[in-house]
Amino acid sequence: MPHRKPSPIRRKVKNWTSSDSAELYCVPGWSNGFFDVSREGETTVRLVDSDGEFRHVSLVGIMRELSERGTEAPVLLRFRDLLRARVDELNKSFARAIRKADYQGEYRGVYPIKVNQQRQIVEEIVSYGTRYHYGLEAGSKPELMAAMAYMQDREAFLMCNGYKDDEFIDLALMGQRMGLNIYLILEMPNELPAILKRAEMLGMEPNLGVRVRLSTKGSGHWSESAGDKSVFGLNAAQVIEVVDQLKAVDKLHCLKVLHYHQGSQIPNISVIREGLSEACRMYIDLVREGAPMGTLDMGGGLAVDYDGSQTNFHSSCNYSIEEYARDVVEIVGEMCTRSKVPHPTLVTESGRAVSAYHSVLIFNILDVTSARGYGSTLPKLPENPSEVLLALDETYRMLTRKNIQECYNDANYYRETLRMQFAYGNVSLRERGIGEAIYWHIMALIARRIAEMSEIPEDLKEVSDNMVDFYYANFSLFQSLPDSWAIDQLFPVMPIQRLCERPTQKSVLVDITCDCDGKVAHYIDREDVAKSLPLHEVEGTEQYYVAVFLVGAYQETLGDIHNLLGDTNVVSVHLENGRPVFTSEEEGDCVADVLSYVKYDARELVRRFRTLAETAVEEGRISPRQRREALDAYRDGLNGYTYYEL
Repeated sequence: MPHRKPSPIRRKVKNWTSSDSAELYCVPGWSNGFFDVSREGETTVRLVDSDGEFRHVSLVGIMRELSERGTEAPVLLRFRDLLRARVDELNKSFARAIRKADYQGEYRGVYPIKVNQQRQIVEEIVSYGTRYHYGLEAGSKPELMAAMAYMQDREAFLMCNGYKDDEFIDLALMGQRMGLNIYLILEMPNELPAILKRAEMLGMEPNLGVRVRLSTKGSGHWSESAGDKSVFGLNAAQVIEVVDQLKAVDKLHCLKVLHYHQGSQIPNISVIREGLSEACRMYIDLVREGAPMGTLDMGGGLAVDYDGSQTNFHSSCNYSIEEYARDVVEIVGEMCTRSKVPHPTLVTESGRAVSAYHSVLIFNILDVTSARGYGSTLPKLPENPSEVLLALDETYRMLTRKNIQECYNDANYYRETLRMQFAYGNVSLRERGIGEAIYWHIMALIARRIAEMSEIPEDLKEVSDNMVDFYYANFSLFQSLPDSWAIDQLFPVMPIQRLCERPTQKSVLVDITCDCDGKVAHYIDREDVAKSLPLHEVEGTEQYYVAVFLVGAYQETLGDIHNLLGDTNVVSVHLENGRPVFTSEEEGDCVADVLSYVKYDARELVRRFRTLAETAVEEGRISPRQRREALDAYRDGLNGYTYYEL
């Protein structure tokens, strides 16, 4: 990457403050009080100090301290305090709702490991969650094995979902025998005979649950998780079949849990209420069928307000955790009371809502490509310029607010004419390049003019969208933000410094993968989804950092190694005596690591490269000393970070 110019003297735009930046990037809406912008213009995170007091810590300050220690961007910061705060908020909200409604059951939270299987997260949730008997959910054999090793609380639930072979079933039953509060949830009708057979062989009775397929659909991206098209769960007919099978072998007393999953990230509370009402009706009738039941597991769905709009938009939600808890307790309590059915223990498998906030991805900007493509000043015309170049230059100089539409039409006509002349060999590459640069200067001037207009002509609206700079960011979208690429998930994105300055550049973040999809295409906006992000001009040698927030759910485990860019550096941060403490530092993948994932052996690679270098010596292409330097560089490269190293 090219070296940057020396840092210029920055002049702050009058009246622009850190509060303006907080509003611009919608921080109060999506931050849940965890993040803010300081008076000094730096993004901060709210952490709990060793004395129990909350303090705001600068993210750019954290990055500077990490850099001094040798840990460079990109880096994923984890904040255990934010994870704990969400566990607290969820459990305390249900506790308040239960007390207020005089609900006779309890609440038990369950964390689905699939949301983020990293050991550090699971360990923290299990350890801190002991005070609430907070449990785990496993949807595969590896997840079950991890959960069983870390579950020490005999009152916390361990829910087993997903496909279950004999080994999975045996592990769960053995865990139950050892005192773990494990439940095997029937996802498909044919699972019941296998579970009963394995339980009989082990001489025990299984704790069973049944996952029902609601007719009530969800909303948002995952609306098909419920309804007739749902791939998991039993419909009403199949549920009755399970009941009859259990009655036939005198095992109906083993059925203790009704579970359903209406979808992830459900933005509309009315949809949640409707699905819960249907599930509660099923629960009541299962009790009437003679099953003891006792637990109603609502699965996931509790949404995160990624864009801060507090609406039923798919990246938001029109309710709080407090409202969610009140509605759940109210509906279940009233329906069960009317039916004279004991109030069940309420379980939610809220993974996204618990883990999203605690991780922040921070990367540095490596370079910028301007939309103008030819510097900040209008290029000088060559000697004897063509008529098209003269026409473009004149269009730029005569452009006013009154003739803006005419100049826009002319500029597009002249550019197309220039391209046609180039294709026929009538103009040179230099002339075409100068013409393109003038064209983009015209577009930039039009964009500035229409920003001052109250009414914008329809065909000029796209000009502003096209006038964006590409900011090349030191990260991989596919590794660190796969949902942004795959399902257009919105994440809060903003710089973490210079927030007392107005960001003047309309920008698109581009990653360092060799892929045209490797860019963040959608951004949070106060009114709609934006196609660009306001950023500051990047000049000089100072690192310019951009952060992506709310990436603690799914992003780490869904990421791939596209272009063989591996895991980033990871650091956990908490406060002690007013200073950040860095723990659980994990170095990101080196080149040898990611090559091993695709079955390359580092020693074999070195051997092959050594042979190539020795052949080059024999052919007189390089000297023995150059051979040694090349081998040293190759070995160093294998041990280096997969991302851009300064």
